[in-house]
Amino acid sequence: MRSVKIKITGRVQGVGFRYHTMHIAMANNICGFVRNMPDGTVYIEASGPDDEMELFIEWCRNGPKWAFVDNVEVITIPEKPFLGFTVKS
Repeated sequence: MRSVKIKITGRVQGVGFRYHTMHIAMANNICGFVRNMPDGTVYIEASGPDDEMELFIEWCRNGPKWAFVDNVEVITIPEKPFLGFTVKS
């Protein structure tokens, strides 16, 4: 298991990024949450199996087709026992 914090910059708000993230996470057995931040970034905390987490992070580097991702910062954190994956406001 691996838990991470992910900060995504670019044109990532107003393009459905959070809801696409939720669907990709759920399809890859990733639990946690995603939220839009006041500075225009998208913030994710997620936990899941190592292989699936790598696929999830790779998806975050591109996002949905309407997004333009400039940068993805991934920081490993102590394991968190999330239940499901949610979109937060």
